[in-house]
Amino acid sequence: MSFLSENEIEDWACEILRECGYTVTTGPEISPGGLHPERASLSDVILTARLRAAIDRLNTHLSQAARDEALLALRREDTPDVVDENRRLHGYLVDGVPVDVVREDGTQSGDRARLVDFDHPARNDFLAVRQFVVEKDEANRRPDLVLFVNGLPLGVIELKSPSSETATLDSAWNQFQTYCAFIPSLFRFNEVLVISDGTEARVGSLTADRERFMPWRTVDGEDLVAKNHQEMETVLRGVFTPRWLLALVRDFVLFTEKDGSPIKILAAYHQFHACRKAVAQTVRATAQGGDRKAGVIWHTQGSGKSLLMTFYAGVIARHPEMENPTIVVLTDRNDLDDQLFATFSGAQALLRQTPEQADSRDDLRKLLRRASGGVIFTTLQKFQPEGDEETVPLLTDRRNIVVMAMRRIAASTGWKRSSTRRRARSPTVLPSTCGTPCPTPPSSALPERRSRQPM
Repeated sequence: MSFLSENEIEDWACEILRECGYTVTTGPEISPGGLHPERASLSDVILTARLRAAIDRLNTHLSQAARDEALLALRREDTPDVVDENRRLHGYLVDGVPVDVVREDGTQSGDRARLVDFDHPARNDFLAVRQFVVEKDEANRRPDLVLFVNGLPLGVIELKSPSSETATLDSAWNQFQTYCAFIPSLFRFNEVLVISDGTEARVGSLTADRERFMPWRTVDGEDLVAKNHQEMETVLRGVFTPRWLLALVRDFVLFTEKDGSPIKILAAYHQFHACRKAVAQTVRATAQGGDRKAGVIWHTQGSGKSLLMTFYAGVIARHPEMENPTIVVLTDRNDLDDQLFATFSGAQALLRQTPEQADSRDDLRKLLRRASGGVIFTTLQKFQPEGDEETVPLLTDRRNIVVMAMRRIAASTGWKRSSTRRRARSPTVLPSTCGTPCPTPPSSALPERRSRQPM
């Protein structure tokens, strides 16, 4: 690949994106004065006609006034901080834009205007624009590729030629920092950033430092691509194929804080696909006649198991076939319970509910008596008989309670054989995570079917 120029790499990337379902055009063609202008000025980063068409298409239940209100909310900058703006607009993208609606009886209420049809990718408009010039004040910058969904710039790709010693992935990442400084408006809606030299390719979020731009080594979660082999094509097909991109945006992005500053986290490829498989197995296991065994996800240390558990909880909580499940996160140490609880508490927007931490056996039993919903944190020790009890009574007979347990708990002889597990397990599923590699998987505590995700 060393003989390819940057322009040739860009040609190749565009051909892949066409095969993925994108229309490809150029910045000059859609700019003011171009053959097919879609921008009133070079400072415009939203393709308004495409966005308005999507809002109209996806919100026929709303009045024209409500749709116009949604469009104005997207064009308006509420804060000069690009990360805060990105957080606000990500919420709009996933949950819809809040609008006021006047009902037939004259009463006023709230509703949401959808921007994307996440369940039906074909109902959305996917566009890749080459050399998209953006102006602000006296400055202008020209990213190599900007990817639009329904007129919103969700992806930016910066390409470098491997034939130049100075055109490296580091210089591509530095280019993004320059863009953010001079044309921050382009990143208000951004979900994915990609840097590539045609050989290597890395994916990151708006706030990711250079080390957090990571490879994406699979297209479908089944076959892994070797290091330095087809990396750019794998990233483009594995991240930007419409169904993968929409799933990533809806379910695998969360905002939290580090050292007092907001950060945006994008799932890595192993978290994305392991979660998808775990959700499919959980739905199968909890169905009528299911075996209540969702399986095992194997991890290496430091691979982000806490985040994967958070993403999994967010997806499974919203899955329609789970019918608003209760999720129990089970550990055997208070410090680990506190650590995971803190991670989940920072992801309430993704979970769409506030996690709760059981502080006693009695509190745990009260929390489990709920009719639906909830994310409950507890330790194994709270599943013990109280007072004169010889065994733990049936805690719930619901089928849609999902238990996430660390491997050593699922493998524990006491947990396997106890009446506690027999009485509590009846309505539950045990997707188990593993903090360190195990030479032999626990046998009787886990289902025969396992999902192994290499790191």
